[in-house]
Amino acid sequence: MTPETARPPRRRLSVDRRREELMAAALELFGARDAEDVTIDDVASAAGASRALVYHYFGGKQELYVAALRSAAGQLEARLREARPRAHDGAGLLGDLASGLGRYFDFVEEHAAGFAALLRGGPANRTGEVGEIVDGVRQRLFRLVQRQMRVEEPTPVLRATLRSWIASVETAGLDWLEHRDIERATLERMLVEQMVALLGVAARHDPDARRLLEQHG
Repeated sequence: MTPETARPPRRRLSVDRRREELMAAALELFGARDAEDVTIDDVASAAGASRALVYHYFGGKQELYVAALRSAAGQLEARLREARPRAHDGAGLLGDLASGLGRYFDFVEEHAAGFAALLRGGPANRTGEVGEIVDGVRQRLFRLVQRQMRVEEPTPVLRATLRSWIASVETAGLDWLEHRDIERATLERMLVEQMVALLGVAARHDPDARRLLEQHG
């Protein structure tokens, strides 16, 4: 075999690094297409690896899908843990919410494929491990918002209000990734203002929501 026809040597990577590359390639694909439409061959090709290697590390597509989603969820939750509320002062509540929202959108922007895969990829019926991963992320975000809004034990009205807002944030994130036709800072301000508007509606039905709204002036 001549030097011109010799194949380049395969890179030697650690087990962890190779797994990370395969999961990163999988997230890109799962974030852009339904999981049912992604094959092991697609992942292997995107990662520059062999089909056998993907099976060696993950056993199959479902195992790879779950591992990739867990990786994305872990990265997002680590980012959310960095958002700590300030000392209790009424003027800082919306500022804390805006700060946490900024960290959330940092992840959306820096890990677009992982975010999209978490919230859009996969089967419509999210059961089993996949459902647990997605629900876990949403519960973590709910607890973060709850802390930042200084809500220790939400009433049913406040719980529904906070969860409705989180659903809006998720939808806005996906829309922003798809279109990118609005400034991110503008979108974040709109979402904070949307929280105030939701609290205004909730305040008509719940005294705790009314007191919370009064703290925001």
